[in-house]
Amino acid sequence: MPEDQNADVPPNHLSIDPSSRFYSEEVLRRDVGIRFNGVEKTSIREYNVSEGWVRVEVPTAKDRYGNPMLVKLKGTVEPYFRDAK
Repeated sequence: MPEDQNADVPPNHLSIDPSSRFYSEEVLRRDVGIRFNGVEKTSIREYNVSEGWVRVEVPTAKDRYGNPMLVKLKGTVEPYFRDAK
């Protein structure tokens, strides 16, 4: 059975915003890690593997509703489950 846990992969597109249609609480509970261009990133709000982009927060900028501004970066996206044994 542990081999089955290693075989499964995170979804192609995932967001941590509950209002997004790509939000999945079940997947996020498993602690998804993301390598972007080969570097581990922790500030990613949304990603898409097939299109090769991530959205990250700009720490000093807010939109007119007080939410953090997001910037879309293109590159190699590699999601994985941190809890895989």
